[in-house]
Amino acid sequence: MVLLTIPTQHDQLAEKYFVSGNYSQAASIYEEAIAVEPDIKSNYWYLGLALLLQGQEVEAQTTWFMAMMEGEAEQVESWSTELINILETEAERRESLEEYLIAEKIRRSIKEISPQNINNLLSLIKITIKLETYTNDDIKESGVIEILQCEPNAEVKLELLMQTLEGVLNKYFLYPSSLDFVKYCTPFFQNNPQLLLCIILPSAVEIACSHRFPRIAAQLCEIYLQLNPDNPEVIGHIAGFYESSLQFEKAISAAKSFYEQVQELPDMVFANRQILRCLMSAGGHWQESCTINKRQESLIKTLIEANPINLDNVRVCRLVNANFFAPYIEDNPQKNRGIQNSLLQLCHTNIVNYAKEAVDKYYQGNLERKKSGIANKKIKVGYLSSCLRSHSVGWLSRWLFQHHDHDKFEINAYFISTNPGSDPLHDWYLSKVDKAYKSSKTSEIAEEIYQDEIDILIDLDSITLDVTCEVTDMKPAPVQVTWLGWDASGSPSVDYFIADPYVLPESAQEYYREKIWRLPQTYVAVDGFEVSVPTVTREELDIPHDAVVYFSGQRGFKRHPDITRLQLQIVKEVPNSYFLIKGLSDEEAIKKFFYQLAEEEGIDIDKFRFLPGVISESIHRANLGIADIVLDTYPYNGATTTLETLWMCIPMVTKVGEQFAARNSYTMMMNAGITEGIAWTDEEYVEWGVRLGKDEALRQQIAWKLRQSRKTSPLWNGKQFTREMENAYTQMWQRYIEE
Repeated sequence: MVLLTIPTQHDQLAEKYFVSGNYSQAASIYEEAIAVEPDIKSNYWYLGLALLLQGQEVEAQTTWFMAMMEGEAEQVESWSTELINILETEAERRESLEEYLIAEKIRRSIKEISPQNINNLLSLIKITIKLETYTNDDIKESGVIEILQCEPNAEVKLELLMQTLEGVLNKYFLYPSSLDFVKYCTPFFQNNPQLLLCIILPSAVEIACSHRFPRIAAQLCEIYLQLNPDNPEVIGHIAGFYESSLQFEKAISAAKSFYEQVQELPDMVFANRQILRCLMSAGGHWQESCTINKRQESLIKTLIEANPINLDNVRVCRLVNANFFAPYIEDNPQKNRGIQNSLLQLCHTNIVNYAKEAVDKYYQGNLERKKSGIANKKIKVGYLSSCLRSHSVGWLSRWLFQHHDHDKFEINAYFISTNPGSDPLHDWYLSKVDKAYKSSKTSEIAEEIYQDEIDILIDLDSITLDVTCEVTDMKPAPVQVTWLGWDASGSPSVDYFIADPYVLPESAQEYYREKIWRLPQTYVAVDGFEVSVPTVTREELDIPHDAVVYFSGQRGFKRHPDITRLQLQIVKEVPNSYFLIKGLSDEEAIKKFFYQLAEEEGIDIDKFRFLPGVISESIHRANLGIADIVLDTYPYNGATTTLETLWMCIPMVTKVGEQFAARNSYTMMMNAGITEGIAWTDEEYVEWGVRLGKDEALRQQIAWKLRQSRKTSPLWNGKQFTREMENAYTQMWQRYIEE
């Protein structure tokens, strides 16, 4: 308790009782003081506070009311202000002591006295968030939104408003009232929009990336842009949020607006990449995508030639995946891997510059550990990813976690921006590791890896996530490996890239910076997939039971027009055939894309069926059963989709290229014992597609071979694969300690 008047002997004694929690003694002292000097109103205010803290709310309110009832209006107003100041001071003291229940009780009393006191209401909301008792109705019932809306000149403490906003958006962004709250807070930052940006943008990124609600993130940015409509930072982010929430036209428009606003070369590279991302994800914009990609290649080469060495971490993180879409557009690894390697070298140089203290610390620390003798011990393996959840990487890597030998390996997982509300697969991963660590901050993750003394760090995301690249470039572990994900990142801080005899040609080492570590059979294996009950039938799709059904299920940016033309030529050549098309994209744009190609190839569009997404992967797999043949994409093959196809015993056609992304289906089919459907040219792709469509006996033979492969194929033996990965880890570690 802090007294507002010059303390008397009574006050000093009462304060001691307040601080010690002896409220009844404090009340007795103030009752004595009132008996001696009944006109000193502050004694009533403190007596009421003492009663309130004893749980006697009614008695406290009565004490305050009785002290005011004989006063004139001006006196009552002055007394009320004095009382509120006393209660406010005590509430703040209790908050500083983290005694939130007591603080809440006091602030609710202030609300009774002054229901329009906006700063008290904001503080009350902040306290309920601390106590985790906040509900969707709290802001509405408190009247905060109405006050903010109707009293634009209210004297709001901006720091308090920011803290409350941050608390609401941190945990309660799904509440409908939260966006209303943000909306009516915004005008109070008219003179300093940067303050609001410091709350809105980090919250939006967290909501979109960690919690997977990009539409809400976009809505937050839309609210901010009403205050500051030309802010390039927000426009750049909102383009990504729109794309992730499948609002493709908005995404493309925002990305182009972002590009027009930036002037620095690193920002232009990022902005142009945002345009490419939005166009490719929408699908059907291939001509424009190729044009933008050529500009992207030129921008990246110019940046590499300029070789800036003092870029900040935000710009560097935006550059690591600037070349992401090149393998979707062309199969030219000699050129594109060279660009990728040079780009990641540039990023690495800058990361080492701005994180020099940590980089030096990790290097020296790991060197000292090596010198101290670490040969005969359990190897510590750390997995770094944002995708150990219901995601392709999560579905494919789980068998490695399932079968790891914990007697020989200590397994840690470092989850980046992974806070799904309800994800059984993520919960499963948490149960399979010796230690789980979650963060979205590079410095925290790298330091944790270093302090955990991880020996081998496995990056599962490559350049699909900037944080993983920034972490690996700081080299917190002495041996670093890329597996799964997109492809090797090209970073000089990564030692190995996991492959197999098929997924990369022998010549690949010429253009990979990382040492290619080929496992003896396959670079990925699963014990199988969960399959649910199908939700589509031929009858519902108006497809005859004796028809031949082709299927292609990929995201919009994998639908290259060249391979799509070949797919249409196949369907055209096979009588009584239909083509099922599925995958995340702009529905109207992708239909227009297929219809235009169909017209050019002379194929009846009545053969097309566009399938919507389903609620779970297990239903998607069940629905694959409707297909007779799956047609793979190129130059970027399926990966998880290919494994699912083979597990469901469905014949498929794939074209093999040179780059990693163009050979995924090839290695999986080879490891399943299937060569039928593997094409090395466009002509072979069409020939296999037509042959499989016309030869039912061949399809049945392949289906039987695939069913039999479940018993013997390395593709379906997660335990054997795990032993091979563990052998690789052991050999990598042995090489390191012997160097």
